[in-house]
Amino acid sequence: MTHSWIDPKTTLRPIAAGLLAGATLVAALGTAGTTQAAELRFGHGGTEDTAYHLGATRFKELLDEKSGGEIGVEILGNSVLGHETEMFEQQMAGALDLSIINPGLITDFSSTANVFSIPFLYRDEEHWQAVLDGEVGREIADRISEETDVRILAFYGGGKRQIVSTEPLESLDDLEGLKLRTNPTKPLITAWEALGADPTVMEWEEIYTGLQVGAIDGLLNEAEWIHRMRFHEVAPHIGLSEHDITVRLLTMSQMSWDRLSEEQQQMVQEAAEESASYAREVQLEQDAEALDLLADEGATLHELDRERMQEVVEEPLQSVIEEMGLADLHRMIVDAE
Repeated sequence: MTHSWIDPKTTLRPIAAGLLAGATLVAALGTAGTTQAAELRFGHGGTEDTAYHLGATRFKELLDEKSGGEIGVEILGNSVLGHETEMFEQQMAGALDLSIINPGLITDFSSTANVFSIPFLYRDEEHWQAVLDGEVGREIADRISEETDVRILAFYGGGKRQIVSTEPLESLDDLEGLKLRTNPTKPLITAWEALGADPTVMEWEEIYTGLQVGAIDGLLNEAEWIHRMRFHEVAPHIGLSEHDITVRLLTMSQMSWDRLSEEQQQMVQEAAEESASYAREVQLEQDAEALDLLADEGATLHELDRERMQEVVEEPLQSVIEEMGLADLHRMIVDAE
């Protein structure tokens, strides 16, 4: 979900610059139990036409309505406060109030966040929604919050991840030896190796050139970002694996949360959940529209045997899931109705 909003970097960055950028916000919140106006700063990595920004804007509108203008929100998009890892570090330090975070970027801080990097986790959109809005979503949110001191208010997301390739993907045999750019998380690497691909780490900004010169043969991405980044110009084959539906965390610094009164906290939580439902709907619509655009612009869409892919990766993935201590959460997700 990706994105100058650039698809987030996988390396950690120092927090000093982020702390400086957020240094003035703490005083704006007031103290818990007071009725004075609070001003929350909301950083994210999306441009104005993304579900990130549209969801943040909806959150701001809802909170203004619920609080009668008592709680204001300043939205700082397009990574002006740094990349997502930097913003998360700012939240851990109490120097930024709110952000939208790719869970794959915070696994050094939260082992629980690894659960969202397991491919083939959801049966379909309905199952994905049930996971995020139900008991298991709350359990995951609570565990990440305990590990990081950053509160998970709700879940954004909704892009379906596919395979982008310079070569045709007529069958699963075509994955054999495919140099596939992936994020360096163990579940992803294990799954794609089991399918015969050669998982390769490459910085986001190098992908287009990497495809041109043959340094990689493909990547995993959502249709919206394939189209935005014009990857289909150099890798015109898209394998419809739908191996993941993206999840993004709507986060709030625990320090910021604690400075709000109980009534203010309730309003923030309600606005977060309502904006998340809206943002997910927007993202799913943008994803479907982008897939149609890719086909219209000459990309070839290849149907893949998703059930067979799941069978191939099931056993090796199970070993990794148990090794990472995620077996209980994985079972809760599988069983969610």
